[in-house]
Amino acid sequence: MRGFSILIGTVVVLFVLSLLGGSFYTVDEGERAVVVSQGKISAISGPGFHWKLPFVDDAHSISVRTQAIEFADEPVYTADRQTANVSFSVNYSAIATDNEIRTIYREFQTLEGLESRILKRQVREQIKNVFGTFTADTAIRERGRLNNEVSAAIIKLGEGLIKVEGVNIENINFSDAVEAAAEQRAQAEMLVQTEKQKLEREKVLAQVAVTQAQAAADSQLATAKANAEAVRLNGEAEAAAIKAKSDALAQSPNLVELTKAEKWNGQLPTTFVPGSAVPFLNIK
Repeated sequence: MRGFSILIGTVVVLFVLSLLGGSFYTVDEGERAVVVSQGKISAISGPGFHWKLPFVDDAHSISVRTQAIEFADEPVYTADRQTANVSFSVNYSAIATDNEIRTIYREFQTLEGLESRILKRQVREQIKNVFGTFTADTAIRERGRLNNEVSAAIIKLGEGLIKVEGVNIENINFSDAVEAAAEQRAQAEMLVQTEKQKLEREKVLAQVAVTQAQAAADSQLATAKANAEAVRLNGEAEAAAIKAKSDALAQSPNLVELTKAEKWNGQLPTTFVPGSAVPFLNIK
């Protein structure tokens, strides 16, 4: 009888412990919990400690942290029918609103289910579509534009349930022949650009020489014109002075005598030539 009592006590203790253990749950940061009651979603819980009905409610966690999908050596075809293997990764996270979390659980049950059922398939389709608009040569040489267009195509995926945070193309592997041909074309274009730059430089230098020669010619012409103008002005000045003197003599015949008198110091010469007149004096 005592053993039966111990057994009953043990069962009761286990029942109480299971009841207490099943009456609460915790949600970590970076997660949301979908509470299901009798097969139906009853609530979405955020991080923290929560109560639930034992044996009636179940809590299922869905991460809202950033997830990464790796794609290794995915085959793609370019617009010029070249084959390449592309390795890339996609970072995404679930949209942490109640409606989106409900839909993820209702339609896919887990984030991994959404990833495997639609996201991976959509990503593969989009990257093939984008590569189909590039030739092998442009895909190799315009890697930045290729990355941008792949990101723009993939970022819209996930049917509004997830957010694509980034796409990173790690490697594009073409055949050796395709890569060698692209390298040769790049070198040829580089040589063409170099020759164009040399030609432009020679044109600039020639233009500079022409400009300098024109400037020198203009300078010489300006100097010659200035000298000629100076000669002309000097000649006109001298002619004007001569004319002024002539006009003055014509109007005043005694001007010469006056000028002589103004310049005489009042002293007579001490010696005379026999029969000569006294200088500067005109005595009538």
